[in-house]
Amino acid sequence: MGLKIVQAPDPGLREVCEPCTPGDKELLKLARQMAKMMYENNGCGIAAPQVGRNIRLVVIDVDWDGEDKSTRNPIFLVNPEIKELKGDPVTDMEACLSCPGISVPISRQPWARVGYFDLDGEEWEIEGDELLGRCLQHELDHLNGRTLFEACEPNVRIKAIQAYERARELGAQPGQSMIEVEA
Repeated sequence: MGLKIVQAPDPGLREVCEPCTPGDKELLKLARQMAKMMYENNGCGIAAPQVGRNIRLVVIDVDWDGEDKSTRNPIFLVNPEIKELKGDPVTDMEACLSCPGISVPISRQPWARVGYFDLDGEEWEIEGDELLGRCLQHELDHLNGRTLFEACEPNVRIKAIQAYERARELGAQPGQSMIEVEA
């Protein structure tokens, strides 16, 4: 049985994920499946709870152009932790494979540094601004039980939930963003 993208309001998306063991063959298989799902749904990141696994695993690729498979370069982050955030928060629209059909204004610091292990257990750090910095923070939110609804401002949350319900009624699928929620 293949993986499927878990959608809000599934309670598994609200759980804090457990650390996992780098070098595990099952972890490698899961990471590859997650990357495939991310690309199939035009995402730039996916976290393990989004496929029903309560572990600290993230796949990110903010450089893929959405079409040319040769531009794919996924980064697999095992047990990632934010080490540092910098800059005045910037509000920008974010979408999520687990909340299909909407994009929501989220305020985040523009630069992030994250420590993690690769699939073989080697320790690394990644830092980035703009889309990479935002994506790192978004995916690590998932590992800590936070969805778009918890990440947005309280005054936007009700609008976001209502828009999400409308999008679901319209049949929104992961990777689609039909309704843009305003602040």
